[in-house]
Amino acid sequence: MADKKTIGIYKAYLKEHLSKKRYTHSVNVANSAVELAKRYGADADKAYVAGLLHDVAKEILAAIVSKSSLNVCDIEKKAVPLFHGIAGAELVQTLFDIHDPEIISAIRYHTVACGNMPKLSQIVYLADLISADRDYKDVKKMRKYAEQSLEKAMFEALKFSIKDSVEKGNTIPVSTLEAYNDFADNSK
Repeated sequence: MADKKTIGIYKAYLKEHLSKKRYTHSVNVANSAVELAKRYGADADKAYVAGLLHDVAKEILAAIVSKSSLNVCDIEKKAVPLFHGIAGAELVQTLFDIHDPEIISAIRYHTVACGNMPKLSQIVYLADLISADRDYKDVKKMRKYAEQSLEKAMFEALKFSIKDSVEKGNTIPVSTLEAYNDFADNSK
């Protein structure tokens, strides 16, 4: 997909515009995404690019979201921590001329998921959840699920995410509920 020079351009941009912690996280997600892509038969190059750029807008996002042409529900518009997925999908199109729908979708939905979720989007969603820098309580369990089955890992990840949001009193985007319902139907 992208040659070393192009990857170098992406990394240089990220180093300049993200904190060191966020840059390290982005590289870790890219590496996890490649591992998952190889395990589950997705394009490893696309997984690396989507994983690397998934948080490209994490620290510069509100203005991009307010002008987004993507489908953004009202709940997402009110949830500032979710802006970076939408903003990142917009930003990579204008900044890096990336228009591959799989990569755009993977960046767009890496925090909220979506119904009929494409494989690459699932991979980046999970890679973000299980990357080497993650240390939340159930991360080891999530990593195990990711090794066993993409579908099982997604279902467990969505249950975890929804439960966490409910416990914190946060709203849940419609796309997350659609993703959950898809995986719940498939797990029966």
